Amino acid sequence: MLLEYADIEIDIRPTPKEITAGCALSIEFPGENLEQVRDIIHSENVEIRGIYFKNEDKYVTME
Repeated sequence: MLLEYADIEIDIRPTPKEITAGCALSIEFPGENLEQVRDIIHSENVEIRGIYFKNEDKYVTME
């Protein structure tokens, strides 16, 4: 919701099984919004497992 208020285009998706098993959800957003997303996460004390991007065929954490 915070990202939508900041006019960041997001999609809610199931978390890829390569990141975690179970029924977790992830938020996908354009890469050009990364710094803005990080700022919002930190300023609002949002608890997350990490920020990931897909590099070739695997997911890599940014944090």
